[in-house]
Amino acid sequence: MAKQDKLTSFLLQVVVYSVKALAILMTLVILWSVIDVANILYQLCREEPFLLLGKEHLLLVFGSFLTVLIAIEIFLNIVIYLNKNMFHVPLVVATAVTAVARKIIVLDYTNTNPLVVCGIAATILATGVTYWLVAHREKSEEHN
Repeated sequence: MAKQDKLTSFLLQVVVYSVKALAILMTLVILWSVIDVANILYQLCREEPFLLLGKEHLLLVFGSFLTVLIAIEIFLNIVIYLNKNMFHVPLVVATAVTAVARKIIVLDYTNTNPLVVCGIAATILATGVTYWLVAHREKSEEHN
């Protein structure tokens, strides 16, 4: 039995170090993404007409910002997992909602198959209901 306990302990340590490595890598991804957003804004400011952003440019900027926010939410999920050894379900669902919102904002509906739009609508409904259920459950637990 002691041999199995040592193996389990070793494997758990491997997982903990792997999650820490993911946190470090996600931090690098966030920094890289922020630099990318700054570069996108810089490039857009250099275009003519000066400081006039069209719809496609705004969608690019919004998509870039939301991508950084999604990366930050994933990082927070990793940190909470490291600190509490569990996933914080509301944050995981909020990350999914943000990812779906990003897709909705940047999607070019003129060149998208209607079935894809229906699939996105189903995903919106599913994540919205899930978020509402999780938030409702947390409020119920707070009042008890």
